[in-house]
Order: sequence, then structure tokens, then C-alpha cells
Amino acid sequence: MLYDLEKEDLISIIKNSDYGDLEALAREIRDFLVEKVSKTGGHLASNLGIVETTIALHKVYDTAVDRVIFDVGHQSYVHKIITGRAGAFDTLRKYKGLSGFPKSRESIHDAYDTGHSSTSISAAMGYATARDLRNEDYQVVAVIGDGAMTGGLVYEALNNIGASGTNIKIVLNDNGMSIAKNVGAMSRHLNNLRTSKNYTRMKKNIRGALDNIPVVGQRVSDTISHTKNKIKYSLLDEQGVLFEDLGIKYIGPVDGYNLQALVEAYTAANQYDGPTLVHVITKKGKGYYWSEKYPRKFHGIAPFDADNGNILSSPSGPSYSKVFGDKLVELARTDESIVAISAAMGTATGLGPFYKEFEPRFFDVGIAEAHAVVFAAGMAKAGMTPVVAIYSSFLQRAFDQLIEDICLQNLHVVFAVDRAGLVGADGETHHGMFDLSYLNMIPNMKILCPADGNQLEEMLEYGVHQYDGPIAIRYPRGSSQGNHLRLKPFTGENTVLSVGKDVTILAVGAMLDTGIEAARLLREHGFDAGVTAINVVKPMDAAAVNSETKLVVTLEDNTIIGGFSDEFDRVNREKAFGILNFALPDQFIEQGSIPELREECAMTPEDVVKGVEDYFEKRKA
Repeated sequence: MLYDLEKEDLISIIKNSDYGDLEALAREIRDFLVEKVSKTGGHLASNLGIVETTIALHKVYDTAVDRVIFDVGHQSYVHKIITGRAGAFDTLRKYKGLSGFPKSRESIHDAYDTGHSSTSISAAMGYATARDLRNEDYQVVAVIGDGAMTGGLVYEALNNIGASGTNIKIVLNDNGMSIAKNVGAMSRHLNNLRTSKNYTRMKKNIRGALDNIPVVGQRVSDTISHTKNKIKYSLLDEQGVLFEDLGIKYIGPVDGYNLQALVEAYTAANQYDGPTLVHVITKKGKGYYWSEKYPRKFHGIAPFDADNGNILSSPSGPSYSKVFGDKLVELARTDESIVAISAAMGTATGLGPFYKEFEPRFFDVGIAEAHAVVFAAGMAKAGMTPVVAIYSSFLQRAFDQLIEDICLQNLHVVFAVDRAGLVGADGETHHGMFDLSYLNMIPNMKILCPADGNQLEEMLEYGVHQYDGPIAIRYPRGSSQGNHLRLKPFTGENTVLSVGKDVTILAVGAMLDTGIEAARLLREHGFDAGVTAINVVKPMDAAAVNSETKLVVTLEDNTIIGGFSDEFDRVNREKAFGILNFALPDQFIEQGSIPELREECAMTPEDVVKGVEDYFEKRKA
């Protein structure tokens, strides 16, 4: 090994090394990534593909001063290694460890906290505009790609930047997961011209000289500019024309593994006092056989065997996502009105089998959740039965459309809200801790929460065939098997497992096992405790509680504000029984395993027991 990645000042090395040494550094970083991520899990393929691109960024820019914003942020591992955090990679995505996304609290080199897609260009424009208003001098760079160019927010930002002429730099990491690439000889020729310092300087000098010629100078200059545009559009690929028409200088495409070409392209971009885009062609998973062969699998992966690419362990039983996907296929075989809609997460939400069997009825709209929801509204209006599968934390992006386009029209659209509750290693940006709150406030929306995979199947059939209106079924990440016995078939109501005279625990959805264990412990402590599985969060079931119980405990994996407990408190504030709420706190929750995070949030069975004991002790006093 040439470099000690965990101890050496890699920024200084990059600034002062020749390209041969930097190529060696890139190889070592790739080996390091495979070694570490195989143990911790994480986003591997995207980072392997962007190694040279990131090294070149650090050679041209000073990230302690210049602001480099990584879109989505899952491709920032290389940046973290270069900026002195390689020694913390054994803690990557672990409780109290190194985040898998940029975090300003971790390093001065992380300019902006990201985790959701398509935000970098808007944020960069905000940074650059503030810089100009404050008469400061630094570069602002947005690094985008890996599918993020499908997000509508990108085009709002590009339109605004092109009109304003704000001086920002955009690096488009085109790894085949974003816009289509078009690499041709003429595009390379144009790129050679545009990255030439002499060409750039010559253009400015000729334009200035012509403008100074009396009478005819301006007219000649305008004619040359018009001719130049014709030549430009005949040579540029489709991407280049798009950006140039928006008023953004286009450089590219550039080979994402040619360090010298990358450095020259970034340097050339800095010569323009205005928005400039460098189009970089990369390959997702570059340099590791298994991630190159299966880039989607290795996009975000659990710990694996680095020798053969196999996952080291798998959850017991099928995941909720798999149960959902398989059941939807079963329903679609006998109901041709069913269509499935995804926002760039078809495989991740379990829709892979649906796509294979019913390709004409499967629609992946890209990272465009708002569009997905309105698209579903249109299909519902036209007589289809749309099933929209989106992660809880991503569905937030379509909140207005849920209100205005779905619920206001009371349309029959089924929302499969995946990754609800705590999700673990991805942390604050990905926990699905707000969906009960933002769905609960919308009129006409019905909300179901399965306790296990069997209930998810029953609820999906209920939502598709027995309910006519907007309905959301929210379920967590991971195994769909519970520790409890199989519940009676779901028919649209909550499930009373046992009645308690002292305590009644209302456990929402997948919190049922925690509620059952808490009730068992309470009985050992002398309390008569019962449990009800809350399968229907909205509308609120007024008959869910035995009127003779002394204390009701609500238990949910949603923020304490606005969810089931908030609504239960409002509806039952005049009742004789007391109420204790156990939910996620009103704060953003960092990464960690689900058991670690539940313990931190005081949501374990033991926490419930302590809360109940404290309540009755206070009543005695």
C-alpha cells in the first residue's frame, strides 16, 4: 500500500501528487470501500463509481472553503475518506457512528446535509446567491446523478439558475442511472475545444475586439454568435443542447476515470462566471466484480462476503415488501384494473414480480413522488385501481398532492407506505416517523397498520376490493413475521387480544409484539393488563377500549405529535381512564439498530412497565 488512508493527510497528497500516484490512490480507496462496507453494509456501488470524480474535485477545489454539495448523499463515502474520516469507517451507519450521508456536524468539509434526492442544485443556488450578496469569494459545486436527475425539483432549479446566471458549478455523475448518455466523436471534439484554456481566452478576446470596431463591429459579432450557436447545436448531444438552452454552459461528456481530463474539465468550468455543468460518464460499481455485475443489488447492501458477493445473513421470514409484492401479483391476475406505480424504487418496494408479469401495468416514474401521486389520481379517475408503493419518508414529498389530488376528490387509490417507523442504519433522513401524522390530518384518508405479513395481505385485498376511497397501508422495513399467534382475519376493525381491568395497551401495527411483551411483564408485576392490536388508525375506533379499564397505554412507531396517540388523547380527554403515550420523541433520530433506537426513545416493554408503575404510584400518593 502506498497510502495509510486512516492516518495520512489525503487532501494534501491529492493536491501535490501526479496523476499516476492518484490512480494508485483510487485503487486503494476502492479496496478500502469493499473491505469496510462488506462488514458494515451501506451504499457501495455508487461510491465505487465516483472515486476518481471525487479525487479530481478535491484536487481542484478546497472543500473547507468551497462548498461541494452531494445530491442524495449516499455517494459521499469517498469524500469522507479523503477528508479524514477513514478511521471511523468501522462505525459506518452504526449507532453513534459515522453517518452514511453528509453531515455538517461531522466535518467542515460537509457543506450541506442531504439524504433525499434532487435537492443539491437548489441548495447550491442558495449558497451561491448568499455568497454574492455578502461579497464573498468561493466556488459552489453540486454533485448530482445516480437517478437524481429524474426529480422535478432539479428542473425547477436549472430553470431558475439559467435565468439568473448564478455562478455555480454542476457535476453530473452519469452512471446510467440518470439521463441517457450519448458519447460520440463530435461530442468529444467539442469538449476538447471547450476545455481548452486557449479556446476560452480566444473567444473572449475575439468578442471584445469585434465589439470595439466602429459601426459594423456589433453586427459582425452578433452574426458570428448566431453561426456559432448553429454549429454548437449540430455538435452537442441532446443533454448539451438541453443545458445550453437553459443558459447553462455544458462541458462533456468527460471520462469519469481519466483524472487529468476531470481536473481539466473542472478547471475549465471555473473560468466561466456563470452556471456551468460538467457531464461525467461513470459506471456504477466500478472496480469490484460483483457490484459491476449487480449494481442495483449493491446500491444499498447489507454486510456481505467480499469474495463472492453473497449477503452474510438474511431476515427470518419474508420481508413486508416481498409479501406486499407477491400479494399484489395474486390480486392483479384476476383484476385487470390494478396498476402498480413506483417512484424509482420498484424492486425495493417488492414490485419486481409485478413488473415481470404485468409490465404494461407497471409504471416507474423516477424520483418524482408528487408526479406519481397525481398520475395515480388521473388513472383512478379513468377507472383503474392504482396501487402506489413509496417509502414513508419519500411520500412526504407529495403531501400537497395527497390533499388536493387524491383526498379532495375522494379517489380510490391504495398507498403502500413502505419503511414506516424506524428504519435503522440510514438514520434521520429515512426514518418513516411522520406518516401517521401527515396522513391522519387529511380528510377522507383511511389508514391501516398491519401487525404482520398475514395482515398485510388481508389489508391489501381489503383496500383494493372492499374499500372505495383513499387508503394507506403503512408497514415497517424487515421481516414480516411476528412473535404473536396468527390474528383473526382482518375485516376492517381492530383486534382485541385480551381485556385488562387495570391497563389496556393499544399497540399500533408492528408494535404489537412490544405491547404483548409489556402486558406479560405487567401481569408478572401484579397488573391486570390487556392488549388491543390497532390495525385501523383512521378513522378512530371509539370502542377500542374497555370502559372499565383504569389506564390506557398507546404504543406507536410514529412521532408523538399528530399521530395515533395525539388523536386518541383528543377523542378521549373526557373519559375516566388515564392515558400514557409511548411514541417517537419530537426530535430527529439518528442511525442505529432498531432495538438500540427503541431503547434510546424509551419505547421498550420495560419502559412501558416503568411508566405504568410510576402512574399508579402517583395515584396512590
